[in-house]
Amino acid sequence: MHSTHLLLEEPIRMASILEPSKSSFFPSMTKIVGTLGPKSRSVEVISACLKVGMSVARFDFSWGDVDYHQETLENLKTAVKSTKKLCAVMLDTVGPELQVVNKSGNAISLEADATVVLTPDQNKEASSELLPINFTGLAKAVKSGDTIFIGQYLFTGSETTSVWLEVTETQEDDVVCAIKNSATLAGSLFTLHISQVHIDLPTLSEADKDVISKWGVRNKIDFLSLSYTRHAEDVREARDFLSKLGELQQTQIFAKIENIEGLKHFDEILQEADGIILSRGNLGIDLPPEKVFLFQKAAVYKCNTSGKPAVVTRVVDSMTDNLRPTRAEATDVANAVLDGSDAILLGAETLRGLYPVETISTVGRICAEAEKVFNHDLYFKKTVKYVGEPMTHLESIASSAVRAAIKVKASVLICFTSSGRAARLIAKYRPTMPVISVVIPRLKTNQLRWSFTGAFEARQSLIVRGLFPMLADPRHPAESTSATNESVLKVALEYGKASGVIKTHDRVVVCQKVGDASVVKIIELED
Repeated sequence: MHSTHLLLEEPIRMASILEPSKSSFFPSMTKIVGTLGPKSRSVEVISACLKVGMSVARFDFSWGDVDYHQETLENLKTAVKSTKKLCAVMLDTVGPELQVVNKSGNAISLEADATVVLTPDQNKEASSELLPINFTGLAKAVKSGDTIFIGQYLFTGSETTSVWLEVTETQEDDVVCAIKNSATLAGSLFTLHISQVHIDLPTLSEADKDVISKWGVRNKIDFLSLSYTRHAEDVREARDFLSKLGELQQTQIFAKIENIEGLKHFDEILQEADGIILSRGNLGIDLPPEKVFLFQKAAVYKCNTSGKPAVVTRVVDSMTDNLRPTRAEATDVANAVLDGSDAILLGAETLRGLYPVETISTVGRICAEAEKVFNHDLYFKKTVKYVGEPMTHLESIASSAVRAAIKVKASVLICFTSSGRAARLIAKYRPTMPVISVVIPRLKTNQLRWSFTGAFEARQSLIVRGLFPMLADPRHPAESTSATNESVLKVALEYGKASGVIKTHDRVVVCQKVGDASVVKIIELED
């Protein structure tokens, strides 16, 4: 397996590019987050998505009610059981998202050089001359010359389905705009984004809190995607809210950076959040086009060095309607992997796109090819240098395990963990081989009943590049003896063999706790 890894800096035989990609049990080390919706909510389609590589299912609450999403989630549970593929659940909040409300649902045609009025009066009918919005303070927030973008499911960038407006004047609560391009808005709900303007609305709205406390608690969500995160305080407030909901104390918060405010406070946000989603849809509007790649590279680098997952969005928009991505999109996916992204998030492509399964499959294949030329050696050295000395005990063990695995050309690295922290630290050093994270359940009590931890920790590693979890038998205690350790290791090796990542005579590096000591050992498999 190790020998298939090339470096882009090395000369690559052109003929080797034409060699067919080898299929693998793990479609790619980079994870894929799929948004479930109208085109991807049946058991059959979700099962197919899981088989081709979706490891996190995202539920976008900017549309659809609780009952609709619950039905979809029940289908996901059925698909997980039938495919035997673990899948995590991500709840995506609406946040301070501005929306145009079109109650009739009729298509609205807007002509370049004409005028349109944005009004907070939602009782009025949407038309080519008037667009009702869900925010009363727009006239106070904008000034003449400001830029406003409107499009379905975030601004797409397409000049026929999204419109670019320029504010000309404000009249009490209304905003008068000049239309800069002809477009047709189809559907009942459109997102409105004002470039580089602060919107005085809470990051976690009352509607969001209601959904989290009902739907989120009922389904013990693994991740909360916090839309429009602008300050570290937004993350702290969300965590404080989750901590009061007993079932969601372990839920990880992924800060979604989608405007200039979030970019300015990125370092503080990163410290507070469990991971970052680079929402390039809105951010690509706030930033000049030539600056978007710089933010992506800088943000992913910062996430990598702090060992927190980086998720990139809006990579294959054209696959919403087409079976193949554009050449630029295919390159964009690969570059996200080469930058160090942990996961690719698909939105409209799987939610309402015509080809959800094919999109996940295509993105997975591109990720797998990019991983072959990712410079793991350079990345490892940079990460060790950045961490510096003295290292913490856990960091030292994690980096040693990865170094050993690389040196002996191990086919897989097996890590025993109960909290998932050790496995995430190992993944931080980006080993060339998959990391099987064996999650050892712990017994806990709330004075009324006993329960096991582990399921949360296992699912939450499904967004980390290169981590593939398996739950150990609860009968094996966390403070395991040598005998139970060997028993769990045997199960992990069997899992690796069944997955096709471990073969006879392969070397495997194991990172585990024996008593109070952490041990890294190398196993050579016999017949």
